[in-house]
Amino acid sequence: MPKKKPDPKTVALAKAIVEEYQPESVEEMQSALKDVFGPLFEQLLQGEMEHHLGYSAHSREDKEDDNRRNGYGTKTVRTSYGEVPIDVPRDRSGTFEPQLIPKRQKDVSAIENKVLAMYARGMSQRDIAKTIEDIYGFQISHEMISNITDTVLSELETWQSRPLSKCYAFLFVDCMYVTIRDGYEAKGYAVYTILGYTLQGDKEILGLWLNESESKNRWMQIFDELKARGVEDVFFLSMDGVSGLEEGAKAIFPTVVVQRCIVHLVRNSLRYVPSKDYKAFTASLKKLYGAPSLKACQSQLETFRQQWSQYPGAIDVWVRNFKHVEQLFDYGSAIRKIMYTTNAVESVHASFRKVTKKGAFPQENALLKVLYLRVKELHSKWSEGHIQNWSLVMNQLLLLDSLENRVSHYISIS
Repeated sequence: MPKKKPDPKTVALAKAIVEEYQPESVEEMQSALKDVFGPLFEQLLQGEMEHHLGYSAHSREDKEDDNRRNGYGTKTVRTSYGEVPIDVPRDRSGTFEPQLIPKRQKDVSAIENKVLAMYARGMSQRDIAKTIEDIYGFQISHEMISNITDTVLSELETWQSRPLSKCYAFLFVDCMYVTIRDGYEAKGYAVYTILGYTLQGDKEILGLWLNESESKNRWMQIFDELKARGVEDVFFLSMDGVSGLEEGAKAIFPTVVVQRCIVHLVRNSLRYVPSKDYKAFTASLKKLYGAPSLKACQSQLETFRQQWSQYPGAIDVWVRNFKHVEQLFDYGSAIRKIMYTTNAVESVHASFRKVTKKGAFPQENALLKVLYLRVKELHSKWSEGHIQNWSLVMNQLLLLDSLENRVSHYISIS
């Protein structure tokens, strides 16, 4: 059976999918993708046939054997976007055994995810195209890769506006900067990330937001958005000390306890200390914020001030922020261990940097696609277990007069 001549619009769809189909819903996007993946599968199979026969479709060279192409068979395969009809090349001897879509196999949904998986791991479009060509002998354009990865945008939009839990025991907020190209100019954009711990002991990234810089006004807008998405109460919020952030958080969630990150305070104070004294200085600090009781902590502050009086800038960092050290002792050790640092969200950003280090992104959506795919991987990893010692944390929360009723209420309705 002769192969049907491909529709030029279908062949060029990877470059013009949005303009051609203008999808306005997930269903319409899935319908359009079926037109993309059909020709893609067919060309990959053509590459396998060329490797099997040892010559290209247009080669006129004489071969030792008389095995030749023998038309096409039709096959309908199931993908994650629905059923897709494809033409499978055949040979005269019947010895061609496709590896991409083996004979009798009709479910190929996993293949489509390969491009997305490589993109999620920070591979550039050039690297993805090279990998596809090395594995399958098929050249895939950068435009096609971009359009394939664009399929996550509607999913991202839904995720960004999804309803959230009514209560989070802990929120960790932080920003990281990523470069985005604006014409011929490269600009650093702030990626706002909020990581939450639910009352069930699960980790959840509440959302991702972009802005040209970090500001208290943008944080306040984000907290207001969280409330609009269903968040009624937050017990503790750990931050790195952006000016005005504490006031902005309390304007939206009046009862939240805002904790300055102790690790950031250590870093800030070390700016005033010569490297030769780093070790001894940090050892003194551990005795301060790691004291067994509030009284011992207050006593250690005086000792610390006298011991390091030659570095007034470093001492001033701790004097100005000592209320954030003191309030740690209002809570049990398991709660203190969680709330005293923003390391949890900084770990998320470290994971993000692994997939954004390739350089500047051409637009905001290109960056958001990579970050969202990374978020999905992190959530999949976190689903395997709860936060360590969470039962001890919950017991300590229930022992607090200020939280006992709130904890019980949200547990009863969750």
